[in-house]
Amino acid sequence: MRRVCFTLQVRADRLEEYRERHAAVWPEMLAALRDAGWHDYSLFLREDGLLVGYLMTEDFQAALDGMDRTEVNKRWQAEMAEFFEGGRPDRQMHVLQEVFNLESQLGGTA
Repeated sequence: MRRVCFTLQVRADRLEEYRERHAAVWPEMLAALRDAGWHDYSLFLREDGLLVGYLMTEDFQAALDGMDRTEVNKRWQAEMAEFFEGGRPDRQMHVLQEVFNLESQLGGTA
C-alpha cells in the first residue's frame, strides 16, 4: 500500500458548509471510494481553507480512475465544485512527496 497526501484550497466563504457536507457523505459515495481502492481516507481543513487529504491505496491513479467511472462521483464532484476555485476538486489535487515515514525508518512495515 502507498500513502498519498494531497492538498486543495476550499473557498474561505464556504468552509462551514464544506464541513457540514462532509459530516454526512452519501453512503453510495463511501462505498464507491472503498470499492475503488481508497483506504484510511481522511480530510483535514485549516481555517484559511487549506484542505489536506490522506489515503492509502495500491495505485493512486487507478483509484482516481475507478472513482471517475462512477455515477455517484460525477454527482458528488458537481456538487463540491462550488467550494473550490477552478471547478472539480478531483481534478485539482496537488499530491505531496513523502519525505519521511517513522515506520519505514524503524524498519517496520510501510
